[in-house]
Amino acid sequence: MNPPLPRAVSAQRRLFRRGRPLAITMWDFSWLERRWPGAGYEDWDDALDQLVARGYDAVRIDAYPHLLAADPARTWEILPPWDQSLWGAQARVDVEVWPALPDFIRRCAARGVLVALSTWFQDDATHRRESFRTAREHATIWIRTLELLEQEKLLEHILYVDLCNEWPFPHWAPFFPRPDGAAPGDWRSAASLAWMEESVARVRARFPDLPYTFSFSDCLDDVASHTIDVGFLDFLEPHCWMASMTEFYTLVDYNFERFDPKGYRNVADRAESLYRSDPAHWQAGLAAIIDRRVAWSLLQQKPLVTTEGWSIVDYKDGPRLPWEWVMELNAWAVNRVAATGRWAAICTSNFAGPQFHGMWRDVGWHQRLNRTLKSGQLPRDGRRESVLPPDKTVGP
Repeated sequence: MNPPLPRAVSAQRRLFRRGRPLAITMWDFSWLERRWPGAGYEDWDDALDQLVARGYDAVRIDAYPHLLAADPARTWEILPPWDQSLWGAQARVDVEVWPALPDFIRRCAARGVLVALSTWFQDDATHRRESFRTAREHATIWIRTLELLEQEKLLEHILYVDLCNEWPFPHWAPFFPRPDGAAPGDWRSAASLAWMEESVARVRARFPDLPYTFSFSDCLDDVASHTIDVGFLDFLEPHCWMASMTEFYTLVDYNFERFDPKGYRNVADRAESLYRSDPAHWQAGLAAIIDRRVAWSLLQQKPLVTTEGWSIVDYKDGPRLPWEWVMELNAWAVNRVAATGRWAAICTSNFAGPQFHGMWRDVGWHQRLNRTLKSGQLPRDGRRESVLPPDKTVGP
């Protein structure tokens, strides 16, 4: 009889269950909030059929654990996090998280689509997300959510659990007491690490077979950050974009204006022309970002998952907002990422959903990229080098 696998290895193997990197996309809170006619998710069967047709086999969604733990039967009035971007609703919307969540997961399961659970801690009219203050409470709401899904016999279809999107940005984690002077997305403080470790440990004690993480989008580039012990995470989920991690957004003068059209006007006026002025420069910047994520993965000996990337953070259909340059750079990135052998699941974009018509309608583009990433290698235990040298790029 073989000895049992170490817990971390056992949990990670859920990420490797298909023997190849997974093609994953992010449907965030859009899957539940964008259900009016023409919003893209009003017919889940149709949306999921489109997902499968494009070659995806996993989807990351908001499970709204803070609302489920409070009252699964309640109708919640969600407050929009923005009115300029197309994730979720751009105005107040009423949602019933239960039984929508198990219903959606069953429809995914029927198509062989795995579900990654995350949360953006969407605000609601009661401000429920501000009602807890400790890592223990953070864990409790996730335990309650997973218990509800366990009762429905749906845990086998869960790929992993991300306890908080882009920890600890104030908009997604307003309950976390940040140290004085800490940058919004700085996850490296002692308080942050202790919070993450405790919350993961508590959820894992109740559900030991699921992989757990916190996703990040900041403070990931210096060697000191790479050496911080994050052994309590089963894998690393960095979100990576050229635009926000180089000087690109500064030159465009885009500053994440959530309720002001100025930001998107500047993107429409400047983004494509700036990229086209020197594509090699911007590809090199993105290559350096990807290589640093590989270095982090190797140092921590943990697989990577990225569900948000690779060219620009915020974009949408509109005048003077062509998709070609975004898709070109994303295709370049997916080729490079797939060649590293460090990713267990890879996105083609953070716009791979039916509300982003200009990208979603190009079925062949999604299919080609998903074939490419699925042909890559999975991370191997004990591996100390990347198959992609730091100075080598992979062409589109």
